[in-house]
Amino acid sequence: MNLAIRDIRYNKGRFILTSIGLGLLIGVVMSMGGIYRGLIADALSILNSTKADIWVVQQDTNGPFAESSRIPEDIRYRIALVPGVAQASPLSFQTIQIERMGKSFRFFLIGFDLSESGGPPAIIAGRNIRQKHYEIVVSKAMKMEIGEQIRLGLHNYTVVGITGKMVSSSGDPAAYVTLADAQDIQFKKENNAIRNDRERIGAKVAELTGYSPAQSKLLKQNIAGITETTHTINTVVVRLAPGANLQAVQERIRRWNHFRAISDEEQAEILVEGMIEKARMQLGLFRIILLVISAVIISLIIYTSTIDKIRVIATLKLIGAQNRVIVSLILQQSLLMGIIAFVIGYALILLTYEKFPRRIVLESFDLQALFAIVMVICSIASFAGIRKALRVEPAEALGG
Repeated sequence: MNLAIRDIRYNKGRFILTSIGLGLLIGVVMSMGGIYRGLIADALSILNSTKADIWVVQQDTNGPFAESSRIPEDIRYRIALVPGVAQASPLSFQTIQIERMGKSFRFFLIGFDLSESGGPPAIIAGRNIRQKHYEIVVSKAMKMEIGEQIRLGLHNYTVVGITGKMVSSSGDPAAYVTLADAQDIQFKKENNAIRNDRERIGAKVAELTGYSPAQSKLLKQNIAGITETTHTINTVVVRLAPGANLQAVQERIRRWNHFRAISDEEQAEILVEGMIEKARMQLGLFRIILLVISAVIISLIIYTSTIDKIRVIATLKLIGAQNRVIVSLILQQSLLMGIIAFVIGYALILLTYEKFPRRIVLESFDLQALFAIVMVICSIASFAGIRKALRVEPAEALGG
């Protein structure tokens, strides 16, 4: 006969309610671990899909994700000529927030060259972009349909394809357009702004002396042409030729092209350690607090349960039960409570994790480690009840 099970049946309601409450707490702890893993997965989503060896960005910056980076588009041709470089692909990144169906709509827009890498990794519905202008591929999280149109900048873009869970490092769903379209959306000004800029340039040129009217007009046109160009990108992603030396290529780009060449591993470190470190610390602190609360609750429940069983425990001692029987009774109840709570928490997360606004990633190692921690907490939390039970005198079974 298992005394722990029989006692649980006798106090079934209290045990079940306590287990459910603990299960909710443990479910929150699981979700925080999953949120942290999800933050890492989101931060590295675009990085992993691009499969670049080197990210060439503006000198003295940590761009293009952690810091602003702007470089001329034609740099791609100089990078492509560096020994050891197999492919140099330009990419443009920007965060866009517009109004859609009366609500704020925010996403991360990626511009890529159709003939190069950096485009959507997989199309789950529709097709990839084929035309140079006015087509867009959106991620599933944007909840848009094939054929739907969205206005970006000065033009409407038609959804031709849907990709999977592609998000930016901040969790915004990603969309893809051609590089030329992305540059127009990001840098091309509307007509009134262009006219105002030209008038401003004309006024500055008019203040200069020593130029004839024809020269002033030509100078004004040249300056306007330079300032109105949209041929700017955020990064060039490099894929190395087989056998190429990564450090040698990085040094060549840094020394002779005067740009920063960040390896894929370094870029991942910037994203993980630089951008989500505080989130990791905050989530970790909340997990510790919740585990401590769980330990206190288990300890109180086991202790009060032991108090209720004082006469039963005294009777067991009176008939000759050894201390290990009593210890086993209390410890088994505590561990069983932890196991049931863990199962409830895990079931809760499995049923709800897809409804979270951010990605939840549950890894088996994290779950196993959490289960071991819960078992340790349950064992420690039962000490107060065990200590009280061992101090009970057999004579108390005969008391009034």
